[in-house]
Amino acid sequence: MLLFNESFAATNEREGSEIARQIVSVLLEKRIKVFFVTFLYEFAHSFYDNKVDAVFLRAERQADGKRTFRLVEGEPLETGYGEDLYNTIFGPNNSYEENSLQP
Repeated sequence: MLLFNESFAATNEREGSEIARQIVSVLLEKRIKVFFVTFLYEFAHSFYDNKVDAVFLRAERQADGKRTFRLVEGEPLETGYGEDLYNTIFGPNNSYEENSLQP
């Protein structure tokens, strides 16, 4: 068993997804159980599209946007809802430049 937690997050989406896809594909061929936590949509969705024998979990989100803090099975999403956190901290009408630390 191998656990990945946001591996390749320091790369861009395309490169990180490709590196992750190649590594995970080899591990799966060798019948190694893999757990991968990621926001790399391209990577996750490529396995989903190819019907890989896998379970895809994501944070549950109700129709009104409220979070339940439960994991549910579902198709990978293009967003991690980081904008929600930003708006909670800085407010929905503020820009990044207004809130960044100035030297």
